[in-house]
Amino acid sequence: MSPVRPESPWPRGTVVRLTHRSRVLEGNPWQDPVEREVAVYLPHGYAEAGSPWISLWDLAAFTNAGPGHLNWRNQGENLQARLDRLIGEGRMEPAVVVIPDCYTSLGGNQYVNSPGLGRYADYLVEELVPFLGARCNLVAGREGRGVFGKSSGGYGALYHAMYYPDIWGAAASHAADMDFDLLFRSEFPTVCAVLAEFDGDPESFLRAFWRRNRPSGHDYTTLMILAMAASYDPDPAAPSRIRLPFDLRTCQLEPERWSRWLQYDPLTMLDRRESALRSLHALYIDVGRFDQYNIQFGTRRFADELGRRGIAHRFEEFDGTHSAIDWRLDHSLPWLAASLKSACAGAI
Repeated sequence: MSPVRPESPWPRGTVVRLTHRSRVLEGNPWQDPVEREVAVYLPHGYAEAGSPWISLWDLAAFTNAGPGHLNWRNQGENLQARLDRLIGEGRMEPAVVVIPDCYTSLGGNQYVNSPGLGRYADYLVEELVPFLGARCNLVAGREGRGVFGKSSGGYGALYHAMYYPDIWGAAASHAADMDFDLLFRSEFPTVCAVLAEFDGDPESFLRAFWRRNRPSGHDYTTLMILAMAASYDPDPAAPSRIRLPFDLRTCQLEPERWSRWLQYDPLTMLDRRESALRSLHALYIDVGRFDQYNIQFGTRRFADELGRRGIAHRFEEFDGTHSAIDWRLDHSLPWLAASLKSACAGAI
């Protein structure tokens, strides 16, 4: 009897794990590690090739750490197996894929610089890009470098495409945080109820959260909102003091606080960063039409606005939710890699 679960027939790439000590993360308010692992996928044939390779950078979603994308899966593919298959089938140009670890004590990252969480944008563009460039045979310019992610990682990919166009030449954003009014405000009553158990003190909640054997869904919602507050409206005078954009007793919105969050909403950022998006060699955006966080509505608005402004992009809406959508990488990564390969050829 042949195996019902056959081995992959494709040549396997290699994953190397490097350790990097960050300078810019020193003194972060949550005492999160400054020495972190960076996993790097090297495609089959990497060692024999003389020419520099294009690179794609994988930003993890909230509650995820990048290297976890390489963990063995009892069903489906991890990132390495997916890349081996896409490249082996000839659907994707071979590429080096960088998987950084940007996890924090607030459950994840939005990949921005914030005194309330850490300088994670600088960590990526000022430290890791040159760190990997010195250790791997990579195309040095933006035309050979792309960024991708899902949810918070998709937000990070879009944010970096908007604010660091000299670093990133292409971006793929899957189900990215967008239209903050629809995405976040419906969660505020839950946060009020959870924090009431801790006399409204976020730090007390966080200490309890990390000691619980089984945090609830409401706990994770609260963790997410605290992470967003630390990212979008930090208090520079007291970085570890999280301030929320609503009253914890009445749940009434505080417009001044909320306006600071909205400055980070891609729908708002587009006016300020249009030229950066125009400069990209490829911009891929998708979302599930049944996304349980209502992200589909803001994404449609964003894609409509890109079209109205004549900004080149590829937008796809698929039959799915916010969950279990790794399969969408089969659509985005080959397109990103092909676009960067073409851009590199044009730069010669």
